[in-house]
Amino acid sequence: MSSRCAREGAAIPMDRALLLLALALGWPAVGRAADDEAYRLKPGAKGRVCLTCHSEFAEVLGRPSVHTPVKAGDCSDCHDPHAADHADLLADAPEKVCLACHGGVVPAGAKSVHRVVGEGACARCHDPHASGHPNQLLKAGADLCLGCHGDVGKAIETARFRHAPVSRGCLACHDPHASGTAPFLLKKSVPGLCVACHRTDLPAFTAAHLGYPVGKSNCGSCHDPHGSSVPGILRANPHAPMAGETCDACHPGPDAAAPLATKRQGVDLCRDCHSDVLDEALSRNRIHWPVVDRRGCLNCHEPHAARVAGLLSGAPGDLCGGCHRDAVERQAKSRVKHPPVQKGECGACHEPHAGNEVHLLTKPEGELCGACHDWARHSAHPMGAKAIDPRDRNLEVGCGSCHRSHGTPFKALSHFDPDRELCVQCHEGLKR
Repeated sequence: MSSRCAREGAAIPMDRALLLLALALGWPAVGRAADDEAYRLKPGAKGRVCLTCHSEFAEVLGRPSVHTPVKAGDCSDCHDPHAADHADLLADAPEKVCLACHGGVVPAGAKSVHRVVGEGACARCHDPHASGHPNQLLKAGADLCLGCHGDVGKAIETARFRHAPVSRGCLACHDPHASGTAPFLLKKSVPGLCVACHRTDLPAFTAAHLGYPVGKSNCGSCHDPHGSSVPGILRANPHAPMAGETCDACHPGPDAAAPLATKRQGVDLCRDCHSDVLDEALSRNRIHWPVVDRRGCLNCHEPHAARVAGLLSGAPGDLCGGCHRDAVERQAKSRVKHPPVQKGECGACHEPHAGNEVHLLTKPEGELCGACHDWARHSAHPMGAKAIDPRDRNLEVGCGSCHRSHGTPFKALSHFDPDRELCVQCHEGLKR
């Protein structure tokens, strides 16, 4: 409308008023028709026209499993036809493009989410256009899963006894995207998942468990869910009382009022057999706090059987990282990696139960570091009892004065840039 019309109060033409009303109300049919006319789109411009240049997609369209937008010829559902801020002309970040249609793959309040789903890396498992496998999967069945979970695949290959569902594929027990009810992407929590196949009310089941009513217990505390070389698919590292079928060493008899309770709690129960370990730990100057809290040994060890030696609840790096998350995250972000930390070998430097050195180190700092590193190269720099750290008069100058063992952004695991900032932390007179 011109300024003259506005001044004179001229009326808006009826056809223009109707168009503006349609746009304001969001009438899709009117909007789409207007767009097609305004942009002079050719028939099939949202996808079919793309094939005139992208002729390789003729083969893609012939695959057994084709993504619905591709099959419908709607390339513009995912791609911008002209330019984009994302690779491959995607209209948005890849995860947002997928979730625009597949937002329900992760249920609200999910108990566990597949890492690749959480990262929005859908293309790690699916081909966005088409594939030779159902649901556009890059590979069929367990082959896809074992591409990342190779440790599980190796364990299954070497197991003498395999859990029957493994032969049916991972999806027999796991949800590939997320589980709303259980950890580890399980379709149901244990034992609910297990009792769908295993009858716990049969006499044979009770006899196999020495009369103990374990039908509602955590089956995974003794059994490996994928397979094992031990009969009954028991985990590879059993606790001696379980291996010897002497459950009453820790539990009351099967006819007791509470047969699955333990006779004592925490360290007091373990002390009967492992008094040497506990006595040695308590004789040290510093003790690891999980040893003496209410759960005691169960903070780090499994009571019945474990996949990892020493009845550890997980691989050492993962287990320690459960509490010492800061050390794990620092290592992950560091440009320079300390090999023992990178390999998850915390025990290479630290005592797990107790020690006489700070940070539960297995030896005095210089001696420990010197086992791998030739610190004599620093012989020109004073170290030891006669060299006091000017930043803290309570500390001697040692390896940790300049280096951080769990990783840093600087070379040689230095606290600061060794070419400019490290030395002047103590030698302030040299600052410029």
